[in-house]
Amino acid sequence: EVDFWIIPIIQGFVQIEELVVNYSESSDDDKSSPETPPQESTCVDDIHPTFLVALISRRSRHRAGMRYKRRGVDKNGNVANYVETEQLIHVHNHTLSFIQTRGSVPVFWSQVGYRYNPRPRLDKSENETVSCFRAHFEEQLKNYKKQVIINLVDQTGREKIIGDAYLKQVLLYNNPSLTYVSFDFHEHW
Repeated sequence: EVDFWIIPIIQGFVQIEELVVNYSESSDDDKSSPETPPQESTCVDDIHPTFLVALISRRSRHRAGMRYKRRGVDKNGNVANYVETEQLIHVHNHTLSFIQTRGSVPVFWSQVGYRYNPRPRLDKSENETVSCFRAHFEEQLKNYKKQVIINLVDQTGREKIIGDAYLKQVLLYNNPSLTYVSFDFHEHW
């Protein structure tokens, strides 16, 4: 009976832009040649020369918190600082959508202390983590079907303990709808 008084809001970001893609059939060399008369730019589609791009990011209200203070997963499978970002492209009366999510590694871990980049530590055992990890990805798969997990933690440094725990949970879960990819920024920096 109080729904009338509740105002739905999101913590996030929304931006919508109208874009036009112009290109010419001639090469850059032809454009700069004195013998070539200047040509008017042609558009991808003269009937509908514009398209809309929208970016919407929604932050979860579960386990929101400051970096280094809120990490890992909770007993309900919610991960810290979870954000869903949707990219929408509207062209020719069609709308395309691409969604990506991000959040803390879904194991029980933390970083204690106030210094810059404190050392991560595991807070619960592998067996204690299984059900919460499972709850997290069951919700993900219910909402998004198949998922590609991209693990961005340092695979050799101080974050290795978190990356190893994450991979172990993925292997224990053993779900064909999940694809796991490890990408270490430090190798490509």
